Amino acid sequence: MLPVLKTRVITALVLLALVLPSLFFLPQIYWALLVAAFIGVGAWEWGSLLGFASRGRLVLGGGMAGLCAAVALSFPVAIGAGSANALAAPWVFATYAVAAGFWGVLVPLWLRAKWQLPRGLPGLIIGLVVLFPTWLALVQLRVAGAGVLLAVLAIVWMADVAAYFSGKAFGKHKLAPSISPGKTWEGAIGAGVGVVLYGIALRLGFSFTPVALPLWVLALLAVTAISIVGDLYESMLKRQAGIKDSSNVLPGHGGVLDRIDSLTSTLPVVALLWLLVLRGQG
Repeated sequence: MLPVLKTRVITALVLLALVLPSLFFLPQIYWALLVAAFIGVGAWEWGSLLGFASRGRLVLGGGMAGLCAAVALSFPVAIGAGSANALAAPWVFATYAVAAGFWGVLVPLWLRAKWQLPRGLPGLIIGLVVLFPTWLALVQLRVAGAGVLLAVLAIVWMADVAAYFSGKAFGKHKLAPSISPGKTWEGAIGAGVGVVLYGIALRLGFSFTPVALPLWVLALLAVTAISIVGDLYESMLKRQAGIKDSSNVLPGHGGVLDRIDSLTSTLPVVALLWLLVLRGQG
């Protein structure tokens, strides 16, 4: 157990040493390209869920990274790297709207019916819907500030931590036993409580009041629910594919998809809400 913990800690420290300076100091265009490479690794792992051979997975990963990089270089203003911030382009809203519909409507039905991930072109399209909006949100939310992006990421981390401890302490009723036996309704409720408390602390500590308090609490609960959906979705796909981790590129932590399972569902929704608030204030 101790060697595993040591490996996890070392990997986490290396990641922090690489990511934090990049997050705070890289120019926006280079941040977009760095995240494109990261998402490319996620696409490479997605290929394993589709049953691709090693060469096909490499092509898929390289193709996704190349697509994100091409968008960053072709639309610098939309990613906040141009002379002005015109983030709310129509194609950006369309991207986030598709992601929100996928996670808010289709995936809950998918989890209920336990559909298999389709192979071929449909599976590739689903991978695009999962990964490309995540890249875009990671890039655009940084425009509000590196600290803001960290605060958004912390919503998911808070949900995970609160769910774990409340589930351990009070968990009796399984949330989705055939998908993720360890998750409970008590853990999900604890996640919601933890995120709301975190959101209220942000509001009070930093005078962060983008919307009225009732709407703020509702948004936090919605984001928590979406994060749980994302976590369950990747767990189900891995279970169906007969794999424990999406890969072993992050020793002790599994793969990129294992680390961003909740973020793939959460970040596009948060980015969409943020752009809607900005539009309302404009």
